[in-house]
Amino acid sequence: MDKTANSVATANDAAAQATRDIADVAAVEIITSACVHLLSAAAVKVGLADDPETQIDLDEARKLITALAGLVTAAAPEISDMHARSLRDGLRSVQLAFREASPIADAPGKGPGEKYTGSVI
Repeated sequence: MDKTANSVATANDAAAQATRDIADVAAVEIITSACVHLLSAAAVKVGLADDPETQIDLDEARKLITALAGLVTAAAPEISDMHARSLRDGLRSVQLAFREASPIADAPGKGPGEKYTGSVI
């Protein structure tokens, strides 16, 4: 087997292993993992990270928070109150941080994700 064919076989084996691995993961874990990634990224973009002066990007934060709010709202009935409650708390924290960081205040109910969560003021 030549080097290229061996690389392709190795890549195919890795893809097959990843597919088997994901099949073993519960949906609640995948959903909460996606939410945590969105929450972490939003926190950085609103300035809740080590170097807020260079990391704040409110336009990006708005998109991330809105996506997180939609996912949390849609998934809450499926992932149990125990999981949803902590995700809602994190979501509310980044929504409030966004309001604090934004030089132009959004009207109540018009902030990022508030069409899904209601006003966070």
